[in-house]
Amino acid sequence: MSEEWLVKGAAIVGGEPRDIRLKDGIISEIGTGLAAAGATVLDAAGLIALPGLVDLHTHLREPGREDAETVETGTRAAALGGFTAVHAMANTEPVADTAGVVEQVWRLGDQAGYVDVRPVGAVTVGLGGKQLAELGAMADSAARVRVFSDDGFCVADPLLMRRALEYVKAFDGVIAQHAQEPRLTEGAQLNEGEVASRLGLAGWPAAAEEAIIARDCLLAAHVDAALHVCHVSTAGSVEIIRWAKSKGWRVTAEVTPHHLLLTDDLAGDYDTRFKVNPPLRTRGDVEALRHALRDGTIDCVATDHAPHPVEAKETEWAAAANGMTGLETALRVVHKAMVDTGLLDWAGVATRMSIRPAAIGRVSGHGNPLREGAPANLTLYDAAAGETPVDPAAHASKSRNSPFAGLPLPGRVHSTFLRGTATVLDGKVTR
Repeated sequence: MSEEWLVKGAAIVGGEPRDIRLKDGIISEIGTGLAAAGATVLDAAGLIALPGLVDLHTHLREPGREDAETVETGTRAAALGGFTAVHAMANTEPVADTAGVVEQVWRLGDQAGYVDVRPVGAVTVGLGGKQLAELGAMADSAARVRVFSDDGFCVADPLLMRRALEYVKAFDGVIAQHAQEPRLTEGAQLNEGEVASRLGLAGWPAAAEEAIIARDCLLAAHVDAALHVCHVSTAGSVEIIRWAKSKGWRVTAEVTPHHLLLTDDLAGDYDTRFKVNPPLRTRGDVEALRHALRDGTIDCVATDHAPHPVEAKETEWAAAANGMTGLETALRVVHKAMVDTGLLDWAGVATRMSIRPAAIGRVSGHGNPLREGAPANLTLYDAAAGETPVDPAAHASKSRNSPFAGLPLPGRVHSTFLRGTATVLDGKVTR
């Protein structure tokens, strides 16, 4: 049985202050002036209550790359960032392309207990792009996989992509595509444009992303299957997704916090913290992504939390690994990029960081509006905390490759509750 809490005076998605009672894993009562009645009282005056955040795109690295992250350290970081559920991507060692591996990841998450871990299964064996993985076996496993992705690699073969889309229809699954035409990005290092030219780095054209998205939208429509587009990064991609949605096709999309805030000019001195796949783009792309997130063309924010050991990033640009950490800063970045700019209110944040990703990822018990009878998965956020610089050394993640290091960001996650049990209180994990 979970703890019993009375959260006093929280503004539910930024509305009027309310008391929220958490009992037996659910929100048992919402009102004003509620009596403690034996519950532990948390004074939440001035805090915003959001449904527990859900991340569709997290790299937890275990099994195989525990030098960068483990399920335990990654889920601690997730809880500190306000998340109550994360989807663990398949590019582990061994790859999560069998029922055995996805069940291992799921059980490690269950043992850690900070957030619910939903494994993402690989689309192809070994992420090799040649043969479909055991999609049905992973779906039928104890992990009940519903999202499949070769993220890190594109499913470039159109016939294989079609077959995958058709296959997952049988159990209401979704294929999450890493949109990157491999022939157009051979040796690519940075967004194709002025900065890459000045630095002498091979350009990464926007068309490499856009061509795959257009192809896959057409394939998804042809077989009436669910396609999710990972980490959208260009204005052109936004227009293609907007067109596909106007047709009523089953296409959803995500954007990362770093693509909402950062631009390719930050790489101007070869700082490898800003090397990522897809690359940081231009200010025009950032603006297009923000407006697409506001109007619903892009459904949700996903972190693409990609931890790396120090030696993988502190090297010359061409040899450095792609990727950035993001779980512990995601909500603060969205606050800065979307709320402080007037593009979203807190109800909009709840939709894009909890309700929509939970629906896309087929995660029951998460992404529910905060109302009586709902599972007690919630985050308390201090939006008035003021801006403080990001300090990766203070993060729970094993890795320190944050692109936001030293950048002042507003707010802080105060507390996180998973089914009524506090995993984070006043900015600290509870165990």
